[in-house]
Amino acid sequence: MVVNPTQEETCPPEEVRSHNRTMTRILKGAKALVLGSAKGMQGFRMIRESRWRSEQLLILAYHGISIDDEHEWDGAYSMSQGLFRQRMEALRQGSYSVLPLGEAIERLYAGDLPPRAVTLTFDDGLHDFRVRACPVLAEFGYPATVYLTTYFVIHRYPVFNMFFPYLLWKGRGKSVDLTGIVPGLGRDSLVTPEERLAVSNLIREYRKNEAPGNDKLQEIARNIAKAVGQDYERLCGLGILHLMTPPEVSELARYGVSVQLHTHRHRVPFDQELFAREIRDNRNYISSMGVPNETLIHFCYPSGEYRPEFFDWLKDEGMRSAATCETKLASSKSLPFALPRLIDTSNLTPLEFEGWLTGISQFLPRR
Repeated sequence: MVVNPTQEETCPPEEVRSHNRTMTRILKGAKALVLGSAKGMQGFRMIRESRWRSEQLLILAYHGISIDDEHEWDGAYSMSQGLFRQRMEALRQGSYSVLPLGEAIERLYAGDLPPRAVTLTFDDGLHDFRVRACPVLAEFGYPATVYLTTYFVIHRYPVFNMFFPYLLWKGRGKSVDLTGIVPGLGRDSLVTPEERLAVSNLIREYRKNEAPGNDKLQEIARNIAKAVGQDYERLCGLGILHLMTPPEVSELARYGVSVQLHTHRHRVPFDQELFAREIRDNRNYISSMGVPNETLIHFCYPSGEYRPEFFDWLKDEGMRSAATCETKLASSKSLPFALPRLIDTSNLTPLEFEGWLTGISQFLPRR
């Protein structure tokens, strides 16, 4: 979920995050027992083949497919190419009907979905989609949709709000000299996640207060990389946490990939005029890369953030659907401008993933 260069995040206190992690482990353990029992008693097969499942559409959502070690840094954002291939193999083994997004949405509301319908979406449009996901999709012959945010497609820099924490993670286990890189930094320990978060927060506050330009942010990134023993130019050369280039976007249709809208700056203004500007800038830049303007009719809310008033604003801009980050299968009763999806991550076990494919996980509690 890429964030605009000026948009900031807030983090809960460590005790809250610790409590959340504990509750998540407890819930995952309980669900594993239920899912294991259900699969052993043919519950998976019964739900997968049911009339109810034939009326549901599972919209799968992905972000990063690692070029190197990004999935080790943040498994909630990236997964390895090997794990992604296993997910696609699960679709094939289960005889799931993988549809293009536009067709899937039309058939959902027409009531004529094929059995076990699934559609594949990718948020943001990272370079790793082109070099890691596309070959796997081509291997299986599956269509997909990329919701593309365009700011860092046009401006060729890493996505800084992710790149800075990634660089600090690369320095894990070390104490490094960050003196002078941004105010407040000095000889800092990066041993624990909490220590790295504290450094990341200082950088975030500097960006919020000083609003440095991209060249300055690149200088900061280069200095952090040097301090933690990394080659900034090598990481950029690999395209880690960079968006696709315009030529890469232009060639996606060859792979059966549809490009759709995700705002230009990866933000959701609560003012209609600014909201419309995000859509129009996004559309204009994507169109300039050879994607027909008339095909740009589907939207994804950055970070899943939406309000009901956005529905009419999207209609005014010619949109026909909008995807959220709410976890659920879509049905004909789902609002077209608030479509639920399953955000698939490295943290989802194969059993949990299969539970969502069949639809049985819809009936289990979740956080």
